[in-house]
Amino acid sequence: MAYGFGGFGGGNMQQLMRQAQKMQQEMQRARAELDAKEFSSVVGGGMVEITMLGDKTLKQIKIKKEVVDPDDVEMLEDLIVSAFNDVMAKIDIEEKQTIPQIPGM
Repeated sequence: MAYGFGGFGGGNMQQLMRQAQKMQQEMQRARAELDAKEFSSVVGGGMVEITMLGDKTLKQIKIKKEVVDPDDVEMLEDLIVSAFNDVMAKIDIEEKQTIPQIPGM
């Protein structure tokens, strides 16, 4: 009784290849949708807003005039860092929820 390549019958190998191709197409579609999606984070009571795309491209930073204090640049820097880290975390969460994961990768 011959099973063909690696113990799989020819039909099973073709089915596995089709499933792999379908999964790859689904991953590409999910990646494209995620890459185009906008994510925003607002911190400091609305003083700083950062908007990024799902591909982690920075799209926009909005800073209210009231937060710009030449004597306290460090506070503005902290707000920008906080907003940036928050929006990156949102993208990472969405990525894990929407992009099919391949075991072992």
